[in-house]
Amino acid sequence: MTTTTRTTTATSDPTRNHARAAGIFYLITFAASLPAYALITSAANPDLTVAAGHDNQLLAAGFLDFVNALAGVGSAVALFPVLKRQNQSLALGFVTSRLVEAAVIMTGVVCLLAVVTLNQQGTGTGAGGQALVAVRDWTFLFGPGFMACINAVLLGTLMYQSRLVPRIIPTLGLIGAPLLFTANLATLFGHNEQDSGITMLATLPIAFWELSVGIWMTVKGFKPSPITANLTKVD
Repeated sequence: MTTTTRTTTATSDPTRNHARAAGIFYLITFAASLPAYALITSAANPDLTVAAGHDNQLLAAGFLDFVNALAGVGSAVALFPVLKRQNQSLALGFVTSRLVEAAVIMTGVVCLLAVVTLNQQGTGTGAGGQALVAVRDWTFLFGPGFMACINAVLLGTLMYQSRLVPRIIPTLGLIGAPLLFTANLATLFGHNEQDSGITMLATLPIAFWELSVGIWMTVKGFKPSPITANLTKVD
């Protein structure tokens, strides 16, 4: 009589796929948002008009912002199964904040596409087109602006407490969040411009935080942590 024994193997890092997916999504947000910002800046005039001939730029920028919104949500969804073991409320809050950010960004995308439609009808330089560009500017302030601060506080706190990545990385986010929030608040009340040197300087810590956490999770994955110690995965 022959007895067959089934052997199971536990992977050393069952969270690797979550970290890799989240890291890639974070890097996609960079790859999409920066050229989108450049395209819109070059197409829109200071008086909020968009000259004819920039339709393809606006369409490309709208698509890149669409990708940016989806990637932001994807990063939160990928991290949630791990982060909820540290603090479920904060982890759920991070997913929610990413969803709100994506919704605000998509509002800006629709405005860009509407400007293209008006341009094709020959009315894009009028008050309607200017209003749509103004709405898109406000979505940029509240989406990648204010919501980025909330995201940094929520995810930065979770990463700092769990030690899933080196603590210097979330520290950048926790320091940068109030700086960027203050700059955005000044913009909201007319004391600053969104593309001013002060705002760009205040954005740097958040930018380094998001880029570094994206690279670390993609390349290294999570560090050994108490919240992942009891996780097992059977092949």
